[in-house]
Amino acid sequence: MRAAAIPSTVGALALTLAPASMAADRGAWPPSGRVPESAGVKAAAADAVDRGIEWGHCPPAERLPSFIECGTVSVPVDYARPDGEQIHLTVSRARATGGSDQHLGALVYNPGGPGGSAMKFPLYSKLGGLWKRLNASYDFIGYAPRGVGRSDPLSCQDPAEFLKGPNHSPERPGPEFKQAMKRKAAAYAAGCAKAQPDRLRHYTTPNNARDLDVLRAALGQRKLNYLGVSYGTYIGSVYATLFPGHVRRLVLDSVVDPSPDSVWYQANLDQNRAFERRWTDWKSWVARHHDTYHLGHTAQEVQRSFDAVRAAVDRRPAGGTVGSKELIATYLDTGYADVTWAPYAQALSDFRNGDPEPLVKLAAPKMEKARSEENGNAVYNAVECQDAPWPRDWERWERDNTATAAVAPFNTWENAWMNLPCAYWKTQPDKPLDVGADAGELPDVLLVAATRDAATPYNGALETQRRLAGSALVTERGAGNHGVSGGNPCVDAHIERYLLDGKTPGTHAECAARPEPKPGARQRALPGAGVGVLR
Repeated sequence: MRAAAIPSTVGALALTLAPASMAADRGAWPPSGRVPESAGVKAAAADAVDRGIEWGHCPPAERLPSFIECGTVSVPVDYARPDGEQIHLTVSRARATGGSDQHLGALVYNPGGPGGSAMKFPLYSKLGGLWKRLNASYDFIGYAPRGVGRSDPLSCQDPAEFLKGPNHSPERPGPEFKQAMKRKAAAYAAGCAKAQPDRLRHYTTPNNARDLDVLRAALGQRKLNYLGVSYGTYIGSVYATLFPGHVRRLVLDSVVDPSPDSVWYQANLDQNRAFERRWTDWKSWVARHHDTYHLGHTAQEVQRSFDAVRAAVDRRPAGGTVGSKELIATYLDTGYADVTWAPYAQALSDFRNGDPEPLVKLAAPKMEKARSEENGNAVYNAVECQDAPWPRDWERWERDNTATAAVAPFNTWENAWMNLPCAYWKTQPDKPLDVGADAGELPDVLLVAATRDAATPYNGALETQRRLAGSALVTERGAGNHGVSGGNPCVDAHIERYLLDGKTPGTHAECAARPEPKPGARQRALPGAGVGVLR
């Protein structure tokens, strides 16, 4: 089925997006075929207006119910060559459920990453609460960014080899282990370059923002309504910098620090310290419930219980597939979402009492997800390695991560190994965009953040507010859940008021933290909680 007709108010959009000479006579472009990227975006968006989106049934691979529609939007690999090779972004939609009198257009969502997909976002309407109320007025639009999912996916390694366990993760890696990890990182970088040698340098956050503008045009929207979480906030702040006149309503939830000197090497070092603090929050909670879990009366005792399990799974991998690397990767989830605290404490307690099955269920590699896991990792590296310069000398990595591990041992080295391919990347990295908008350039923007967020430390929200003049910041005080929307009624009220009525609470507003988890409780996370976020 063809997309709905573009409203008459949007009919002139192609003329406003691309000069007539560009839209009508591509032969007038420079002989090299290259144009300024800003002109390439205008041309691609003008084409997207003409084509719209051919909505239809979603492919079985998406595993989406029949009420959700799917389509594709074509974007240039290289915006300096808008007539060149194209990437086909997959898009999903749940139509607004309310009457036409309350329809506010499309709300586009990005869950983070880099490497996360929002194709399941239309399902959020079934969760009720904020999401149900928003879906009454907005079409919910999900999409898979370039390289992700079915959007011409990037893969750098055999997925089964990438995900298989068990793997060892020493707290204090020695020279031999470090050499092995350097070889592994170099091989992964080489695999990315071999897989997509011509596309690799085009996986960037500015290109993700440009893709977002083409998607906006394809949806028939003169201006963008957008809700980005985690890395999705960086896409949003870059979009606001590149396309301030195209913003209608912009919500940035769990905000990345966009400072050029933070993106991305320093951001990962800062993140390690924030995860250590959040890890201590979980251990302290477990200690307060020693009568339930018997893992220790203090955070230090709980750490010793965890270390004992870490040593045990390296001696004899749990379920044959869970070693210390898999254990740490799983328990990193406690830094993302409180809903993990009780079940993860119970699994650790059960293991200590001789029952490994709950831990295996949590931590064993899910081989049926190997393809999507490796794809997410590939795009994560592709974007972060290209967005900004990384140190190329191992001595710098070793010095900085050794110093960070001294105060934040839980995840520092594992995070280093994940990012180390950037030291061997085969392209010349870009310089980060200097994010910012002066007073009056943007409509009101809403930022949402928790003070103890580990993945995107709170300072990122403060810095973004400073750079996007006139933006409002809603703070969940004393909380650490990553992705605040849809979980705190006070925060949700601010988001709803902004997206439905365009009203912000002024410069700042504060909300109390939601209640902490109860021991033994089985709680439900939002779809994608702790997944597809800034790693």
